[in-house]
Amino acid sequence: MPLPFRRHRLLASVACLGLLALSTAGCTTTGNTLVSALSSSGGDRTASVSTAASQPRSEAEWRREAEVYGAKYRADPSDKASAMAYAKALSATGQRAQAVSVLEQASLRNPNDQPLLGAYGRALADSGRWEQALEVLGRAHTPDRPDWRILSAQGTVLDQLGRHKDAQAYYASALKIMPDEPTVLSNLGLSYALAKDLPRAEATLRRAAARPTEDPRVRQNLALVIGLQGRFADAESIAKADLPPDEAAANVTYLREMLADKGGDWKHMGQPPKIAARGKS
Repeated sequence: MPLPFRRHRLLASVACLGLLALSTAGCTTTGNTLVSALSSSGGDRTASVSTAASQPRSEAEWRREAEVYGAKYRADPSDKASAMAYAKALSATGQRAQAVSVLEQASLRNPNDQPLLGAYGRALADSGRWEQALEVLGRAHTPDRPDWRILSAQGTVLDQLGRHKDAQAYYASALKIMPDEPTVLSNLGLSYALAKDLPRAEATLRRAAARPTEDPRVRQNLALVIGLQGRFADAESIAKADLPPDEAAANVTYLREMLADKGGDWKHMGQPPKIAARGKS
């Protein structure tokens, strides 16, 4: 199996590696590489974030939803439910800029609707507009009525901005409301990984994986962090819980090769190799 194909399978099948709380439409694969996922400077990790685990849908199903809700939205642009459903389908089919535009217009018509603002903030984050996402998410709940999902989403944006300590404070606040919530724990664990604290990342992700969850990304994130510590057999064993054996093996092989490319030092995986320039994948 050639390396480029393994890379593509990694992007698509390691259960959208990365943070779990942001995207309005579930997992996609655009820009989600281990290089970007592990770079302390951020990078496009929005492919790895999702509001919650959901039943997989085909692209054709998402496109049908886009047609249905698109027609409803055009008939009544003030209908926030249609706008949110349309934006979700657009995002799922890779039309992130249009999803942002739909939610922006809907939020202008419903400026105080917090669920809508939450969806808009997540869509902005999915598009890499971090600072704007942080501002909008801040209006999606209030200090007297905090929403743990929004707190976790704010944490993921802060992680993208390289503000890991601030992000971890948001996750801690979310966990006070929803103790041991596995998606928040997973986000926190990956925040520790981005901050170069792999032992703490592993311990937190093991807590997340021990909780009842239908989201396989929690286990895949644990496999990633274990693999980054060089324990490839353990990482592959965990990955096999959710992936076909050949895909789990290919993912771990790619991770091993990336570590070898960096002389075994995972902390440099977000940097290009010295021997040649490497474009952003």
